[in-house]
Amino acid sequence: MSILMQKTLGILLAGGVGERLFPLTRHRAKPAVPFGGCYRIVDVTLSNCINSGLRKVFILTQYKSLSLHRHIRNGWTNVVAKDLDEFIEVIPPQKRVGENWYMGTADAVWQNLYSIKGVHQINFVMILSGDHIYKMNYFRMLKQHIDKNSDVTIGAIQVPAEQSQKIGVMQVDDSCRILSFQEKPAPPEKGAAAPAQVTASMGVYVFNKFLLAQVLEEDARMPDSTHDFGRDIIPRLIDRYKVHAHHFVDENKKEAQYWLDVGTIEAYYAANMDLVEVNPHFNLYDTEWPIRTYQPQYPPAKFVFAQTDLRMGIALDSIVSGGCIISGGRVVNSILSPGVRVNSYCEVDRSILFPQVEIGRNSRISRAIIDRGVCLPEGSVIGFDPDEDRKHYHVAESGIVVISPEDLNPADDLGDGETGLYP
Repeated sequence: MSILMQKTLGILLAGGVGERLFPLTRHRAKPAVPFGGCYRIVDVTLSNCINSGLRKVFILTQYKSLSLHRHIRNGWTNVVAKDLDEFIEVIPPQKRVGENWYMGTADAVWQNLYSIKGVHQINFVMILSGDHIYKMNYFRMLKQHIDKNSDVTIGAIQVPAEQSQKIGVMQVDDSCRILSFQEKPAPPEKGAAAPAQVTASMGVYVFNKFLLAQVLEEDARMPDSTHDFGRDIIPRLIDRYKVHAHHFVDENKKEAQYWLDVGTIEAYYAANMDLVEVNPHFNLYDTEWPIRTYQPQYPPAKFVFAQTDLRMGIALDSIVSGGCIISGGRVVNSILSPGVRVNSYCEVDRSILFPQVEIGRNSRISRAIIDRGVCLPEGSVIGFDPDEDRKHYHVAESGIVVISPEDLNPADDLGDGETGLYP
């Protein structure tokens, strides 16, 4: 591990409500939502940390965090070397400074200054988000931060201008100095010229440790602040300190840079469906920048029956995880998480099946996300009649059907499947 990374503490923000991803966040935090079959969203950022040499990480949780806590405990705490003062540690809200839960991203870090100050020999703090999909070497960003003698450095990426109302937008000069910063700016007036692309914040920040403590203390005393890094902290620092942008270098090694906020059903679905393409934009199979996760011991995936064209266990252009059994059904352009069973004469198309889902015989499923532990009865038809689907399930504006265990049995509220073989 680089000596510079040894002097850096990572703060991974994983406590958001995830309202736009409902009902997948009904019982779990957004970073704990399954992704790509055997992963969870948070695994991507944590893998960036490990691959970058960032081995001291606090994960700040808040809402519905049980499954996230268990996932980190089972799969991540032993990745680092504790005897070398490395750690990946989950910190729930402790109310050290008052009776409020976290009121914003900056407030979440401020409420944990006690823990941050307790980490010895730390000069820098890197603030990260637990719900973005991208590959980034944080060492590159820290090295630039030091080389430019910056007070604050912000990860930056070029995005289409029409996305500017959803993110932080900055103006940057040729030396990477940030001249202005606006969080989710209003659209330009009608008829006004607008650029094709804008420089956007990735929600990745590097602070000098003592400056971070100072500005968070100041922000906590401001009654009109929303206590958010993008809305409040960063804009106030632009004229007072040396704030630079670090232009994103994508470790994904594709022609186009890949950074995605999977905060909506549509974005989450698109990110997963990309993975089953012949040449996906996001590469899960790169051994030079691996994505790690926790996986219990599963039996191999199994495909059975090839008696007729109608009863043939087959999966095409799909990701099939361990423990899955495709028993005489046909799966196309879909992602099957561990422990899924697709029974005879079924058709599953362009769908995401979470762990321990079972599809009853003679069912037809299209463009659906089926949550953990759902057992669809025989003859289910989903994704073909939006009006009928809305009577029983959550249907996004784009027509994607999301099925929760409560939709089939309201009394069977088991949360995130925390009991059973596959936690």
